Amino acid sequence: MGHFSKVSVAQDARTELHDQLSLTGAEVSINNLPAGAGVPFVHSHKQNEEIYVVLSGKGKAIIDGEKVELAVGDWVRISPAAKRQFSAAEDSGISFACIQVKENSLEGYTMDDAVIEE
Repeated sequence: MGHFSKVSVAQDARTELHDQLSLTGAEVSINNLPAGAGVPFVHSHKQNEEIYVVLSGKGKAIIDGEKVELAVGDWVRISPAAKRQFSAAEDSGISFACIQVKENSLEGYTMDDAVIEE
């Protein structure tokens, strides 16, 4: 396991994977909110954009005062300065992953960075 890390994630309210996976270029969290619950704070970031993917359920995000409905399969990218807050629908919980990376840090895409092994 010298070149990879693996972890199983429970259905905890929030699991941050930076320590468990020894992440060095991104932060990933798995978030589970029960029906009617919400993140109890609004936040923004100094440098990091966030990419959210809804894994199950439904809910909403309030981003800079705009309500954005969320459902399974939705992906949302939020710039660092945007103020955001997430909540589950009244009749459904929501599970989502959040990937946090430094804005404008991507220097190459999949094939630009890949080395094809013979």
